[in-house]
Amino acid sequence: MSPGARRGTGTLAVMASVPKAPFLTRRRLRLYEPIQRRTYWALAVISLCLVFALWAGLSYAGAVQNLFLPTPTQVWQAAVTESSTGILWPDIGASVLRIVLGFIISSVVAIPVGMLMGSYKAFEAGLEPPIDFMRYTPAVAFIPLTLIWFGTSTTQKLVILFIAIFFQEVLLVMDNVKNVPPQFVDMAYTLGLSPSQVVRRVIFRAALPGIVDTLRISMGWGWTYLVVVELVGATNGLGFQIQQAERYLNTPEIILGIIIIGMLGLIFDFSFKAIYARAFPYMFRGAR
Repeated sequence: MSPGARRGTGTLAVMASVPKAPFLTRRRLRLYEPIQRRTYWALAVISLCLVFALWAGLSYAGAVQNLFLPTPTQVWQAAVTESSTGILWPDIGASVLRIVLGFIISSVVAIPVGMLMGSYKAFEAGLEPPIDFMRYTPAVAFIPLTLIWFGTSTTQKLVILFIAIFFQEVLLVMDNVKNVPPQFVDMAYTLGLSPSQVVRRVIFRAALPGIVDTLRISMGWGWTYLVVVELVGATNGLGFQIQQAERYLNTPEIILGIIIIGMLGLIFDFSFKAIYARAFPYMFRGAR
């Protein structure tokens, strides 16, 4: 090798050994790299503020007519009016009660059925075809039939929520159970546990983090179908409020209902994330 080449090689080696400046290394995003909690919340707040700024800019500037996109001020005035007249809070309470009841009933049935389907092939073979059949049938298709059966009662809403949540949730729980490492089961049998004990003490506990995530996703489906049900056949609730506002082209109240549903969804979603982080710290990677 020539002296010039050796000098070039030595120069490269020296450059590689020099530590990089902090701004060249700290700004690079890495896969699954945890971030500080305050950074996480700052990014979350900024993203919401950007959405609000876009809405305010389009509405206040007159780029979109207020009939189609009311200003934040108009929506705030609608919220004050409905709150002071006593209309808003009963509708929020009715919707929250329905979603909580429908979600609890669906999950109480879906978790044990999904556990059995994921643990025993016989249950999977016997239950998966009818569950798949119902899963691919839109829950909204049952609204006319349930209105005939139950009218506009709370039972009708709970039946639709059960159809919408259970048949999706049970298969996700089954997959959570199937993802449990088989060596856990082999080790439990080696220690002398019975099949039922293995399911309760080993499989369920190992699958529980995934099941909690499944519940969080299922809650989102529940809100979607609840609003659809309240739009079609209800006498109260946030969906009913939106449907009534649509009749009179009251777009501030429509936007208000959408915002409240989104805020409630965020509360439920972040509650599940907080439970997940508290219950399963060993699964927790940075800020979630």
